[in-house]
Amino acid sequence: MESILETKNLYKTYNTGNQKVEAIQDLNLKVENGKLTAIVGPSGCGKSTLLHLLGAMDMPTQGEIYLNSENLSKMNDYQRTKLRCTSLGFVFQTFNLLPTYSALENVEIVMKLGGIPKGVRRKRALELLEQVGLEDRINHLPKQLSGGQRQRVAIARALANSPRILFADEPTGNLDKATGEKIIELLKQFNAKGQTIIMVTHNNKLAEEAHTIVNMRDGRLLV
Repeated sequence: MESILETKNLYKTYNTGNQKVEAIQDLNLKVENGKLTAIVGPSGCGKSTLLHLLGAMDMPTQGEIYLNSENLSKMNDYQRTKLRCTSLGFVFQTFNLLPTYSALENVEIVMKLGGIPKGVRRKRALELLEQVGLEDRINHLPKQLSGGQRQRVAIARALANSPRILFADEPTGNLDKATGEKIIELLKQFNAKGQTIIMVTHNNKLAEEAHTIVNMRDGRLLV
């Protein structure tokens, strides 16, 4: 299977006062196109740091990250921002929806940033909200939605620009068990259609659904 994302000798070091923290150490990873990959490990092992690096939200201290043939670690801020707006999707534990925007507007906003015409983005947003089962909630504000519904809006928003990769950071972390299981099924449905997904999770059930499980400890992969 073809790799869509690859890291080579990746390091991420933070300076905290007089101490250096090596959050990621000599990490080499290949992610297969169209697969569901779960990154697991204890708190503080570097999972979210790795996800931020892979998603071009942060820069490595050393090493390289390739999205197909593009070297993310050589991009400047503008290039990485453009990449995130047009080619990558993100789902967060805390949903990160705009509180004064409706469900529909929250999905549309990323397409607007990506330069997609209004008519096209409205049609796409409506289709995605229908796919996640929220066609009757399109005009609701986030505060009028349940946690599970907010996460469904967040997933629809993440998929709006047809991203090459969907990144999910603890997507069931703020949800009860039953609601979390519904989100798991939703992610599996999109993955079954060919969507590449990389997620950080403490949810064993969600991890078990992945094609590949990446175990981390102390900033390194466990082999």
